[in-house]
Amino acid sequence: MKVAVIVGSVRKESFNRKLAEYVKNRYADRFEIEILDLSVLPLYNQDIENDMPPEIVEFKNKVKEADSVLWVTPEYNSTIPGVLGNAIDWLSRVDKVMIGKPSWIMGASMGNLGTVKAQMHLRDILFAAGLQSPVLIGNDVYIGAVHTKMDAEGNLTDEATIAYLDIVVANFEKWVEKFL
Repeated sequence: MKVAVIVGSVRKESFNRKLAEYVKNRYADRFEIEILDLSVLPLYNQDIENDMPPEIVEFKNKVKEADSVLWVTPEYNSTIPGVLGNAIDWLSRVDKVMIGKPSWIMGASMGNLGTVKAQMHLRDILFAAGLQSPVLIGNDVYIGAVHTKMDAEGNLTDEATIAYLDIVVANFEKWVEKFL
């Protein structure tokens, strides 16, 4: 199964990027995962949406070719980061490559609640008319105090978190098969 991963942070040492890399490595035998680079995307501009820059064409094609999308988001000011909103704006316009594509969401933060508010907002956004992406519900991955659960190389070290992630991945794999 091909999974496009969209990380809502472009920070080099982002815990969410490290989480995405961890998922990619841990489940390499189950998924073909590509982490997409949001740092190359220009700001959404309706004036150019019908003549998209090559970076946007490539980004949208990768999402279109994927069987599902994994969103890994930090939380900024109780919502999703601007870079993630920009990517969503591009995905929701013209050819609308997200419609009907299954999504799952996770996130990590140094705070105790993980990225609960950002994920709630993202879930609502993914139901918008230009996206209409079914989202796996009831398998929320909010990794709070991530700095105490991840080593310097980006590997999760907290056994309870790893065991829960294994369950969620298995649930997602079973759920997404309905869409293929």
